[in-house]
Amino acid sequence: MIQILVGSQMGAAEYVAEQVAETMVLGGYEVTLQLTPDLDQIANSTNWLLITSTYGAGDLPDNIQPFADRLAQDRPDLTTVSFAVITLGDSSYDTFCQAGRTFSQLLQQLGAKPLLDSLEIDVQDADLPEDQALIWLPELLARLPHD
Repeated sequence: MIQILVGSQMGAAEYVAEQVAETMVLGGYEVTLQLTPDLDQIANSTNWLLITSTYGAGDLPDNIQPFADRLAQDRPDLTTVSFAVITLGDSSYDTFCQAGRTFSQLLQQLGAKPLLDSLEIDVQDADLPEDQALIWLPELLARLPHD
């Protein structure tokens, strides 16, 4: 089971998450899309994929900020969690993809293990964000247990 945690302010990261989830399901993976992640609902999950945009001055989108706040406040032991991150950002800002970097750092502080380097997608690129994510996805799938 892979929990896809979505942080999306304007819908782009949510669309990427839907495309990734669909591709994973077609590949035989069990996936749950979490548009408003809740720690209580995913506490026993061991594989997380965070797909988020960066909003404002490097901030997390509104829908995932409460989840991040709870992680930071409750400081749960995440040593059984493996994770990966896809972040959308705009390279014309000095806070390019900061939301994903901040979330990754928080997860690691709580003991979670990154499965591979984060994918940072520049929305200025000609390639669509979902296409870039689907090119990266096989690398992640190679590191996940297949149920």
